[in-house]
Amino acid sequence: MSESWLDRLRGGFAKTSAKIGDNLSGLFGQEQLSESTLEEIEEALIASDLGPETARRVRARIAEESFDRRIDEAGVRRVIAQEVGAILGPVAKPLEIDAFPRPQVILVIGVNGSGKTTTIAKLTRLLQDQDYEVMLVAGDTFRAAAIGQLKVWAERLNVPIISGEEGADAAGLVWEGVKQGTARGTDVLIVDTAGRLQNKAGLMDELAKIRRVLGRLNPAAPHDVVLVLDATTGQNALNQIEVFREVAGVTGLVMTKLDGTARGGVLVAAAEKYGLPIHAIGVGEKMDDLRPFEPEELAKSIAGVR
Repeated sequence: MSESWLDRLRGGFAKTSAKIGDNLSGLFGQEQLSESTLEEIEEALIASDLGPETARRVRARIAEESFDRRIDEAGVRRVIAQEVGAILGPVAKPLEIDAFPRPQVILVIGVNGSGKTTTIAKLTRLLQDQDYEVMLVAGDTFRAAAIGQLKVWAERLNVPIISGEEGADAAGLVWEGVKQGTARGTDVLIVDTAGRLQNKAGLMDELAKIRRVLGRLNPAAPHDVVLVLDATTGQNALNQIEVFREVAGVTGLVMTKLDGTARGGVLVAAAEKYGLPIHAIGVGEKMDDLRPFEPEELAKSIAGVR
């Protein structure tokens, strides 16, 4: 992990770390740790969006190691970093491009406004940096703006794109994408999809149709169903995982906008509750601000320790 990325990671989680500090302030200074202080520490961590399970784990560790002596905020932050690192370790899994025959088909899903289209562009750049050939499919055919935006990104990134008019059949575009991708020897086909959670049945039907079409061309496709989450929505991100897991069979997560929120702890809550692979995180607007992460460094950034 380069120093510049590490700096951006720390900067991106500065608000989250500060929120943890604010919630912990005033809890220390007693000669000995008390049960009531432990309770308050646990509540402070839940209020910091780390999730109840993570908060319980930290509380148990502090009680186990420190009950007979004083503990300060720095000590609590060290325990948070260790426990968060243990939670994130098993889920920190970059996207592996290993499908054969090619292309590997990645469906990208998420509610409108989550940063889905921009994330597809950043994911494309990440894969290009690894020398993979990428093709895009503008499958969010309910919004002309989404089609237009993806076309602009495809041009900037110099990748082919399959698109149609607003209201076009998304499954038909995916069919065409797989056919062209196979003919060209493309490594990865990234498919944008509609994010209409308010019409859950319609979304489920559309995704099921895309899956049926893919299955005729390649029974293993889609190889990945990646859910893009906006960290600024906090606990609502967990609700989205719940719904999209049921509707779309989510296989992995990407969390964006972590630099713009004090609610970055929701990344930990998501890892603890669902255990889904987290392929990459976004901590800025630049094209290279979406990357896989090293769990220990990320845990330290969240906890605010070096």
